[in-house]
Amino acid sequence: MGELVTVRVCEGISRGFAADAKARIAAVVGGADALVESLRVRVATIGAEASPGGAERAGVLTQVNAEVDGRRIRVQEAAADLGEAMDRLAEGLRARMTAATAGWAPRPWPRRTRTRGLPTTAASGAPAGPPAAVARAGLPYPAGPQRIVRRKQAQLVWCSPDAAARTMDAMDFDIHLFTDPATETDAVVYRVGPTGYRLARTVAAGPPTHPAVPLTLSPCGAPELTEDQAVERLTAAELPYLFFAQAGSGRGRVLYRRFDGGLGLIAAAS
Repeated sequence: MGELVTVRVCEGISRGFAADAKARIAAVVGGADALVESLRVRVATIGAEASPGGAERAGVLTQVNAEVDGRRIRVQEAAADLGEAMDRLAEGLRARMTAATAGWAPRPWPRRTRTRGLPTTAASGAPAGPPAAVARAGLPYPAGPQRIVRRKQAQLVWCSPDAAARTMDAMDFDIHLFTDPATETDAVVYRVGPTGYRLARTVAAGPPTHPAVPLTLSPCGAPELTEDQAVERLTAAELPYLFFAQAGSGRGRVLYRRFDGGLGLIAAAS
C-alpha cells in the first residue's frame, strides 16, 4: 500500500519524516473496506515567523487528498508538532473514508476546534498558526495589512446546493463556490450556525425545493465589490472568508484567509 502514497514535506520538515508519514497513512487505508487511490500527503510548518524560536516553535499543517471508491476527499489538520499533526490527520482520514462509503449525514456544528496545543505569540496570545484555525478558537486574527497572495480561477460546477454541501464536507472546506442551476447564479454553501449549512447566491432568490441538507438561506444577494473593497471588508470585520460578486461582471468570488496569514481568492472563470 505504501507505493500508492506520495508524501511531500516542505522546508523546515525533516526529509526522514516522509517515510514515517507514508507508513502511517498506508496503515490507515490498508484495512479500509473500499478502493482507496491517489493518496497525496503534504506536511508544512506554519507560523515560524511569529516566534523567535524558529521552526521548532511553529505549528504543523498536514493535508491528505485521496479518492475513495471514485470520490475525491480531502483532510487538513493543524497541530503543535509532527506527531500530533499526523495523529489528527490519520484520525480525520479514517473518519472521512467511512463517511465517503456510507450514506451522507450532516456534520456537527459547531465543528471541533483544531487549535489545541498550537504555539502562541507573546503579543496577543493568539496561535501562531493558521488564521482559519484562529477563527474557530474565537481568537483575534493577526494584526496588520492583509493582501491577496494566491489566486485561483475555477470552472464552477453546476449542481444543487445539496450536492455542493456534500462536496464541501468531503473536501474539508468551510465554504464552497458553485453555480446553482435553479437560479443560474453563482452561489456558495458555507459552515455556520444554527444548522451548520447556509446558502448564499449572487442574486437574492427563494430557498431550494425540498433540500436534504438542513440549509438556512441568506436573504440578500452577495455584495458587489472590487477586490480592494472585499479585502477591506474582510479584514475590518475579522471574517474568515467573504463571498462577493465581482464589480462589473457580477460573477461570484470567495476571499479567504490562508494558513500562512495571507489571503486567497477563488474566482469563477469567465
